[in-house]
Amino acid sequence: MIAWGHASRAYVDCPADMVRVKDFCIDRYEAAAVDKNSKQPLSPFYPPEYQWLQRIHDAWESLRHTVGPQAARAMPLPEVSELQRSGKYTPQAVSRSGVVPQGYLSHYSAKRLCEAASKRLCTLEEWTLACRGQQDAKFPYGSDYKPNKCNVGSQQHPAAVLHGLSSSGHLDPRLNLLMIAGDAPVLRETGSTPSCASRWGSDAVYDMVGNLDEWVASPEGIFKGGFYARRSTAGCEAEVKNHSATYFDYSTGTRCCRDVD
Repeated sequence: MIAWGHASRAYVDCPADMVRVKDFCIDRYEAAAVDKNSKQPLSPFYPPEYQWLQRIHDAWESLRHTVGPQAARAMPLPEVSELQRSGKYTPQAVSRSGVVPQGYLSHYSAKRLCEAASKRLCTLEEWTLACRGQQDAKFPYGSDYKPNKCNVGSQQHPAAVLHGLSSSGHLDPRLNLLMIAGDAPVLRETGSTPSCASRWGSDAVYDMVGNLDEWVASPEGIFKGGFYARRSTAGCEAEVKNHSATYFDYSTGTRCCRDVD
């Protein structure tokens, strides 16, 4: 008999930051990134790889002055830590509550993040099963779509706000920093939407629908769930597979899986 939940870690055979789903473990939260050695957090607003961070930071330090309305042009880029500026770090995925999840991930960078944590990308089947919860429903909260239960379908697209066009400038490091109505972030901290939890016994997996799209282990390049500005009502069935595995932008994140010990 499987014992579920936080209180029975000795029985669930999954690390404390993961949830047991049938015969595998899945991260409770969308992946954030830290340096593997120092455990210092890495900026979620840039790709974790140094060479891409450097290129994108330098490009947008100039571009931000040339696109969008004047108020948007005045918005500074997010800061980069001294560690990341040095390039002497190894990105690793962590599953933590109350942090901004890591965007700007390609399939390959997501895979490396998970492997650095001694985990792996979830298969398409594992991800979908975990999302549907023990009740095996289309949405984490039930069978029928309900607006505002998950962070999906935002009325404000950050690229439209910053650049005047929703299809423009998807590598801008400022996109996930925008606020809705002045006080609500477009990209929410991990676990801050409890109404969007996929329940497994007394435990849950958070934000599998909305917040960020999540790469899964597919050579075709598939990400799941729908990010916060995608007007999707497909819930756990939502997926995008028209990008290559090298693609990344502000909306692409991941979470990790591993086999049960």
